[in-house]
Amino acid sequence: MVHNIIHIEFCTKDRKALSKFYADVFDWKITHIEEMNYSTFETGDGVGGGFNPVSDQTPSGTVTVYIQTEDVTASLKEVVKAGGVMVSPEMEIPNTGKFGLFRDPQGNLVGLFKPLPMV
Repeated sequence: MVHNIIHIEFCTKDRKALSKFYADVFDWKITHIEEMNYSTFETGDGVGGGFNPVSDQTPSGTVTVYIQTEDVTASLKEVVKAGGVMVSPEMEIPNTGKFGLFRDPQGNLVGLFKPLPMV
């Protein structure tokens, strides 16, 4: 399987203000998902992503890249075996897919994502 970069998240204190900035500057299409406190962006033909609230694990200024995988749990095990640190085990996003988070040996926060099959 090819492990493409499929999603990027910007952590922000004000997702609506930051998403407006990117929409104004780069003409990205923004969708606000209020029940999840999350906003998504589409860049046209490029990789899309979202604006996530800050947390202890993801302070303002954190950018997380998500890599596609067929098996999030197996990939997290490989990450740990190679010297990375698991931050979040596999979790499900309803109607979307599964994800997990890790820090690479240099401390970068990286996500793994397995989308649900297209119907």
